[in-house]
Amino acid sequence: MKLTTTEWIDKAEGDFHTMLRESRAEEFPNYDGICFHAQQCAEKYLKAVLCESDVRFGKIHDLVAISDLVLDIHPKWSVFREDLAFLSGFAISFRYLGDSADSESAQDAKQYCHRFRQAAREAFGSASIGH
Repeated sequence: MKLTTTEWIDKAEGDFHTMLRESRAEEFPNYDGICFHAQQCAEKYLKAVLCESDVRFGKIHDLVAISDLVLDIHPKWSVFREDLAFLSGFAISFRYLGDSADSESAQDAKQYCHRFRQAAREAFGSASIGH
């Protein structure tokens, strides 16, 4: 596995574990943070796949657009299109004033992130991923 791919995976795992820790917060859970880190985890796994496959990509956060680039590599990942579309908005929307996540959207984001992460880890061979 390429060093840059490993770095993307490490960053994705960091976001995943931050999402999990925040999900367990009993006082003052940050639903915005849960949604943001779920989106970031998925984005970074998508970019890891592209990196490993030598597919160039720009500074893009739209998960559907990124996943379109990945479908040539993993065509079955089209089943994640709706989940990724849901997560995609969290890259920016809840980071600024005017909109906030609630418990339900945070729970959905966590669930979609879990599902996608599992597929990504299987694609890379989860035994080769240290988390």
